[in-house]
Amino acid sequence: MRMTGTGGIFRPNANADARLAAIVDSSYDAIIGKDLNSVITDWNHAAERMFGYSAEEVIGKSILILIPDHMHSEETEIIGRIRRGEGVGSLETTRKRKDGSLIAVSITVSPIRNNAGEIVGASQIARDITGAKESERRIRLLMREVNHRVKNQFAVILSMVRETSKRSTDPAEFEQMIRARIMALSRSHDLLVTSEWAGASLFDLVQEHLKPFGHEERISLSGPLLTLQSNAVQNLGMAFHELGTNSSKYGALAVDGGHVEITWTVETGPDARRRFHLLWQETSGAPGIAVAERNGKEKGAAERKGFGTVVLQRVAPQSLGGSSSLERAPGSLKWALDAPLEAIIVPQLGAETDSDIAV
Repeated sequence: MRMTGTGGIFRPNANADARLAAIVDSSYDAIIGKDLNSVITDWNHAAERMFGYSAEEVIGKSILILIPDHMHSEETEIIGRIRRGEGVGSLETTRKRKDGSLIAVSITVSPIRNNAGEIVGASQIARDITGAKESERRIRLLMREVNHRVKNQFAVILSMVRETSKRSTDPAEFEQMIRARIMALSRSHDLLVTSEWAGASLFDLVQEHLKPFGHEERISLSGPLLTLQSNAVQNLGMAFHELGTNSSKYGALAVDGGHVEITWTVETGPDARRRFHLLWQETSGAPGIAVAERNGKEKGAAERKGFGTVVLQRVAPQSLGGSSSLERAPGSLKWALDAPLEAIIVPQLGAETDSDIAV
């Protein structure tokens, strides 16, 4: 028991004093007694754990040793309120440990009176709120991130509406395509939310965007395990949606015998910087049918080549600081993307690129 009686709580009943002292000393909160000159008179075990000082080191010293230099006026105000018989409730502030590190605390301070009712000191309870403050900081950070991404999503959606409307005269077709593209953005968003915006696996991203088109047995993925940063998740997700939509209607996934192969690698370029290479390659078992479907309806083809081409040749590569190529031939389609690796993956997970795992 570290509580002393130099200025503490006075009780006529010795047993009651003992019980109170035991409760105070077993508390998880730091409980500190001080006189009206801010000299420490009482110090429990929790105070020792929180601040690093033993009772012997602090009793008889000013409580200012626990307060950062620039905050000493705070103690003057507290003592002034105590002298007037007022208390201090739930003050969130900062205190200093023995090793000099700072700790966020919530303190309450109450006057201590003697048997005559005179104020002789103050009882201060301090609770460590470092975890709560960190949670608040993280929530604020996430809210700013969400706000930024929502605005970004709005801009992307407006661009989708504008570009799609330019290339469609059929309201029903326009609605269907806008709905599908917004749902694709939503799938990318869901992957990021699941990881608390930490990124998403490239395998998961491809599979999530191609799932609605079916024919999983005709799609193969091969490449190293990569965790994509949020910008890459959104833009590659848009590209995979456009490629999957085209393939399911007019390409390899629209005819029997068609196959889609998606591969990616990480290589070191001439400038010693690591580069990300991705290749979407699809082949059709019936090239004549696929080509006829692609070129059959002029307006439909214009819309597909319009917005889809914008995404594949401009939006995705430019947003990732890279370049791309799109090649169409009878019975086949190739889309290749090259970009700096740092624009693709979450930085701290870069070491994972050495593991080449194929499915």
